[in-house]
Amino acid sequence: MSLTDQLVAIRRELHQYPEVAHEEFKTTESIRRWLTEAGIRILDFGLKTGVVAEVGEAEGGPIIALRADIDALPIEEETGLEFASKIPGRMHACGHDFHTASVLGAAYLLKQQEAELTGRVRFIFQPAEEKAEGAEIVLQSGALDGVSAIFGMHNKPDLPVGTVGIRPGPLMAGADGFIIEVEGLGTHAAVPENGNDPILAASHIVTALQSIVSRNVSSLQSAVVSVTRFHSGTAWNVVPDKAVLDGTIRTFEQGVRTRVLARFEEVVHGVAAAFGAKAELTWVKGPPAVHNDPALEELTVQAAKNAGLQVVLTDPSSAGEDFAYYQKQIPGFFVFMGTSGSREWHHPAFDLDEAALPLSAKLFAEWAKLAVSRFSHTAVGEG
Repeated sequence: MSLTDQLVAIRRELHQYPEVAHEEFKTTESIRRWLTEAGIRILDFGLKTGVVAEVGEAEGGPIIALRADIDALPIEEETGLEFASKIPGRMHACGHDFHTASVLGAAYLLKQQEAELTGRVRFIFQPAEEKAEGAEIVLQSGALDGVSAIFGMHNKPDLPVGTVGIRPGPLMAGADGFIIEVEGLGTHAAVPENGNDPILAASHIVTALQSIVSRNVSSLQSAVVSVTRFHSGTAWNVVPDKAVLDGTIRTFEQGVRTRVLARFEEVVHGVAAAFGAKAELTWVKGPPAVHNDPALEELTVQAAKNAGLQVVLTDPSSAGEDFAYYQKQIPGFFVFMGTSGSREWHHPAFDLDEAALPLSAKLFAEWAKLAVSRFSHTAVGEG
């Protein structure tokens, strides 16, 4: 069986049995089986789900990490594919099955070249990316201790197969979630003066929040503030006691993030107070921005060319990615792999062109080889 056929079979098996964050038990078992069958050693870092493996025997040489996320989403699949999800309400609607198969492919390629490596390559099959919790779990396990650099990829449906989107600096946004509970005083809708309408106060909060970006963020920078849910009331003739707002904030720069979050709190509490209501704000922790190390850009471009890929300068995405947590600890670079998809991430009809699988696997392998060589020379120079 060719590498391409092997990776397609792996991706399709993963696609049929998707598991959401922290429940990736069968996925973990399958990854371990495929690695073991290829003679690739598995490292024990005590992860509940997820796998860490390694090739290379060079003790004292650099360790380079390649990362794939393995979790799926709570979405009912609507692709009609013959290998569609067999698990109701679960789907690989973000392509993490593609990511996993790609890094497995890189592991297979690098295993064949193990004797040539002057360091080690560590493969991180990370759980719980969709909840932005898996990267921190991996870091806490110690799996990145001693690693010189880490590389990762996300499929990009709007880029054609054969291209890879590369951008130094900010690539994906920091993502903060929020829940606002506005407490008023319920009453009969016919006598609103006897209560304090939380819907009115919450509505003004929604409107005022839109001023944050337009009046507190430079036109040369960017931020997004979105209220995505508004819940209140139980009957047409009752003014309720409470209104609840949910939403998200997206930023690319830490200074902007700090300023927007501080202003957000001021607006929420200030507007609520102006209406005699009380607002309780709860932050839902998300990842910081994915920020690619410019020092790794040239290496990444060369790896892409070695893999036969066309390099394009990609636009940043306002989606979040917990790969950013790794970049807070060690140098890292993240790219977008063209997959010629017909739907965007998280759509129930999401799919991609599997012709990108061997290209992605080769990119990861080339990345690792170049990085091992570069950091081996760096270590010698520093010594």
